[in-house]
Amino acid sequence: SELQKQEERGELLQPLIFVLLVLCSVLLYFKVSIMDPGFVKPEEEEGEDKGQGVVIPQIPGDIKLRRCGYCLVKQPMRAKHCQLCQHCVRRYDHHCPWLENCVGERNHPLFIVYLSVQLVVLLWGGHVAWSGLYFEQSWKWLQHNIFLLVSFLLILIFTIVVLLLLVSHLYLISCNTTTWEFMSHHRISYLRHSELENPFDQGIILNLWRFFC
Repeated sequence: SELQKQEERGELLQPLIFVLLVLCSVLLYFKVSIMDPGFVKPEEEEGEDKGQGVVIPQIPGDIKLRRCGYCLVKQPMRAKHCQLCQHCVRRYDHHCPWLENCVGERNHPLFIVYLSVQLVVLLWGGHVAWSGLYFEQSWKWLQHNIFLLVSFLLILIFTIVVLLLLVSHLYLISCNTTTWEFMSHHRISYLRHSELENPFDQGIILNLWRFFC
């Protein structure tokens, strides 16, 4: 049959890989959106900050860890309360409205993987949409290709958004900072009173290694 001939020529491999990538992207989306981003639990307060001075010795000693005014747990360094999730989140980055969940210590690496897979899917889909367009200056051509043209423009917009988001996050990760720390540096006590611009920065290679590994 024609399907068997296409399989023998390897023409079905690319669509299969594309479908698997889309499926992987969907699964990653649900995984990141429902998993615990690093909520601070009251029963974990005892001994949670041991050894922190060794990791970040540049933090001034007079900076005291405070209790959250909302959920009353002792906030670890770099944690922040999210009023939408009603929890303090370890190494809080931001609350993502598309995921309806915070991006924090536990799901941030998976969030980067999700963005990477999503970018590959969008680039591939954009290439497919573009390859199907044969431009002609006629109203009849526009009527027959309007759906494909709109699809390509939407894919292009989403690709730019995802690309900028991924690049910005990789930059912040390479500096060992978070979106919240980057945007609110002047309001965060442990950064405002530090002698260094970024006391957590340990070099690009070590920052990336600690984050992903």
